[in-house]
Amino acid sequence: MSKMMKTKGEKTMKGKYLNPKADLTFKLLFGEHPDLTMSLLNALLPLPENGLITSVEYATPEMVPENPAKKNSVVDVRCKDQQGRQFIVEMQLYWSDEFRQRVILNASKAVVKQLKKGEDYTLIQPVYCLNLINDIGFESAPDDFYHDYAIVDVAHTDRIIEGLRLVFVELPKFKPKSISEKKMAVLWLRYLTEIDESTSEAPAELLENEDTRKALEIVEKSAFTEGQLYAYEQFWDAIVNERVLRQKSYREGMTKGIALTAAKLKKKGMAIEDIVEVTGLTEEEINKL
Repeated sequence: MSKMMKTKGEKTMKGKYLNPKADLTFKLLFGEHPDLTMSLLNALLPLPENGLITSVEYATPEMVPENPAKKNSVVDVRCKDQQGRQFIVEMQLYWSDEFRQRVILNASKAVVKQLKKGEDYTLIQPVYCLNLINDIGFESAPDDFYHDYAIVDVAHTDRIIEGLRLVFVELPKFKPKSISEKKMAVLWLRYLTEIDESTSEAPAELLENEDTRKALEIVEKSAFTEGQLYAYEQFWDAIVNERVLRQKSYREGMTKGIALTAAKLKKKGMAIEDIVEVTGLTEEEINKL
């Protein structure tokens, strides 16, 4: 191992594999291997039994313009199948309300961009957006990790207008027994949640399956060049920095909110000792407001 690898990669290069959720590995897995992309989509999307994907064609770079404002924590792959259906696969490392809105926007764009001026609307094919989230985004559903959104009749939710489907999978909530009836879905989710830099030996179930075994081989550390490993480390460094900034912004927002609350209570004449109890601020901090 080179000196650079020891200094730059020592903290995450101890196991046999790289984390498949990183930009480099995720795009390598699902942006260059159509068979794995099909396997993942067929396993995790709500497709009818007679409508499984049998081939995929990746979107050209011109169809997927780079967004300079996109955060490090977003990785996506786009493709279409033999029927012309559009698929967007995203790996999101952090949840935010902005992310949810961006999912809606990107999926809607995928519908609109299918038609050229003057073309018949009947040519529009369904769009599926699969969002893999390495975070908790749906606090109101503590036991549900799989969220399937469609255009439905509010009074009769079994009546669906086909054409747009948004699926969110919260990886931290996943437990293999949750969807034991879908073996391939379980295997892919185990792959995404159990394989990382600390993995020295992959689970037997993943090695026994053809698709996940291939996916394991792709993220074996030994398959990457020194430059790729360095770029991989830089990606995770950027993710850590982004997390720190998010936490700092949250703390600053909380502090500001508490101070505003204390100031309002003080203005209304509440006793200082009561404001201390309510807000957790000290008497000195309240007197300065």
